[in-house]
Amino acid sequence: MVYWNIFWAFFVANILGYGGGPATIPLIQKEVVTRGWLTHQEFNEALAMGNSLPGPIATKMAGYIGFHEGGILGSFLAVFATVAPSLILMLTLMGILYKYRHSIQVKRMTLYVKPTIAVLLGVMAYNSFHDSYFQIGIGQFLFLGVISYILMEKVKLHPAFIVMGALLYGGLNL
Repeated sequence: MVYWNIFWAFFVANILGYGGGPATIPLIQKEVVTRGWLTHQEFNEALAMGNSLPGPIATKMAGYIGFHEGGILGSFLAVFATVAPSLILMLTLMGILYKYRHSIQVKRMTLYVKPTIAVLLGVMAYNSFHDSYFQIGIGQFLFLGVISYILMEKVKLHPAFIVMGALLYGGLNL
């Protein structure tokens, strides 16, 4: 039963996640935390680790959470469930959208999805900031935020180095 739950959780999150990996992360978070597989804090830590690695974030999260809950088979099922909806829908919908690409309804439909994705990402960002604020305190929160901003915007340091630095800082700060 655990394997079916793993498959279904990631399949549903990814079949509804229009816009790629970042749009599916809040849906995955809802499934994983609601089912009790990870806490909000554990999910945020897994997300941070996943963002520090190369490749699509949704498949990395699926592989990790699937392995956490069901071992190697759970990992395989979670990754497959993450990729399958996109593949099926892409082949089906792209044919339809291409056929009717000049239709005003199709143009309107794609425009109306964007605000929904923005809200989902905003809620996830708020939850992440909220958890960080209360977990590490306002001093650490502001320090990391300001340093990250300066390094990315003023020094033009690649975000991967900033994530790695934050991971190292967090590891040494325990």
